[in-house]
Amino acid sequence: MQRIANLIVLKDNQVLLLKKPRRDWYVAPGGKMEQGESIYLAAIREFEEETNTHPHQPHLKGIYTMIIQEQDEVIDEWMLFTFVSHGLEGTPYETTKEGILEWHPVESLAHLPMAEGDRTNLQFAVTQQGIQYGTFVYTPDFELLDENIQASSEGEYQ
Repeated sequence: MQRIANLIVLKDNQVLLLKKPRRDWYVAPGGKMEQGESIYLAAIREFEEETNTHPHQPHLKGIYTMIIQEQDEVIDEWMLFTFVSHGLEGTPYETTKEGILEWHPVESLAHLPMAEGDRTNLQFAVTQQGIQYGTFVYTPDFELLDENIQASSEGEYQ
């Protein structure tokens, strides 16, 4: 099963997103983990490669199972680990081989073109406390068929 780590930066109520040319959809910078690599280091490495910047103290916000299904048969499945950072060092590229980097107000996550599972996990990452867990089931064209979401946060112990 493929493992993907992505990272969204929140700074001054804006988020840094990558607009991918294939569908003109927005994503958080990220990519495939290398063999033996930790999810934390993969998220930082992928973010640095795609943005030319270094994130400030990223932390895990979501763990997701992503499934592509066709006629009730699973044809692809991967794990996605989403991190958030509240700032970065450096000046982001404007364009890369992966797409165009753009700053957007947090509120724009509600309507920018993107996979619905990404919308759910990125909005959680920048607006909620705790960690979110979930499974998203898509068609091969990334139409969302089903989602199952849970969240947890540390609270006071009694």
